[in-house]
Amino acid sequence: MREERGAMARLDDIISARLRQAFARENFKDIIREKRAAIMEEVTAATQELAKPFGIQVVDVRIKRADLPPEVQASVFARMQAERQRIALRYRAEGEEKARGIRAGADREREVILARAYSTSQRQRGEGDAQATAVTGRAFGQDAGFYAFLRRLETYERIFADGTTTILMRPDSDLLRYLESPRPRR
Repeated sequence: MREERGAMARLDDIISARLRQAFARENFKDIIREKRAAIMEEVTAATQELAKPFGIQVVDVRIKRADLPPEVQASVFARMQAERQRIALRYRAEGEEKARGIRAGADREREVILARAYSTSQRQRGEGDAQATAVTGRAFGQDAGFYAFLRRLETYERIFADGTTTILMRPDSDLLRYLESPRPRR
């Protein structure tokens, strides 16, 4: 070959043929990621042998750009999209599972807290009722008549609390006895 342009064209043909052969044996992922260096070394060695008769020394061959036919490109993108959707679905499922676990733990903790609070409230209510009963018992023991009077007043207060209650009573009822005009004690 006497012209540089002709030599470059011949070298391009040799390199393209070797790359096509290498690409035909491998899948796209291996070419781009995992076996790229090995493929480039193989193509460089094969190209060196074929370029020697032309007086050309090939030092290195590299992939500058990988163009795919439109139909292959569409299927590659579809596979990539499906893979990303599968991964996203897995992440969502894992997230939902963790969320369910967290919610279940929170629900259990809530139930424990509510049970303890209920137990504490019942104990305190019991203690309060016991104290009230003790105070009431002491009050009753000091003045039984006054205690009975207070209890009746509390009952009347509950009966008449809504303001619309009508009660029919006999004239000798205890309530009427307290509501009559007071008589001085003798």
